[in-house]
Amino acid sequence: MGPRIERVGPDEARGVAELIATAFAPLAAVAWLVPEESRRADVMAGNFEILAGHALRHGLVYATADRAAVSVWLPQTGEPVAPPEDYDRRLEAACGGYTPRFRVLDELFEANHPQDPHHHLAFLAVAPHRQGTGLGTALLDHHHRWLDAHGVPAYLEASSEQSRDLYARHGYLPREPFRLPDGTPFHPMWREPR
Repeated sequence: MGPRIERVGPDEARGVAELIATAFAPLAAVAWLVPEESRRADVMAGNFEILAGHALRHGLVYATADRAAVSVWLPQTGEPVAPPEDYDRRLEAACGGYTPRFRVLDELFEANHPQDPHHHLAFLAVAPHRQGTGLGTALLDHHHRWLDAHGVPAYLEASSEQSRDLYARHGYLPREPFRLPDGTPFHPMWREPR
């Protein structure tokens, strides 16, 4: 019996954002986005809040009942999903002087994103003290059951070798990596429904 998984409510964008920011804090990509460590947590949480809020309106956000882990999915199976409302202004407000780096990341993601219909796993985050306990797997399995039943592929960009290996164990196949200007790789991956 795994953890109870539930749909996240629209008023939880900040909590989701803070969990993602905490879980992603050790990533090399995060250090490139916000080199000043003292500002990193606030800037990343502000950026993730924009994206989590958007996903809560246009996607599927699931969490364990104790909110120790979260998955953020954006279905891309019909008309393209519009960007977050007032994105440029909000990005500048959240990221300040680091905004140009976030724009580079956005451009890389857009240039490498597949056009075929799929569900995009934008984020899978587990609180650091709970990593390695199966919560990420439980969240993946939860949505994969739906994807498999409906014949829908999935796509993601793994931000570390560890996460790439986790996704590979769940049927994701690697595509050609792309890199930030400092050489930090992202690993695009695709999963066909089973």
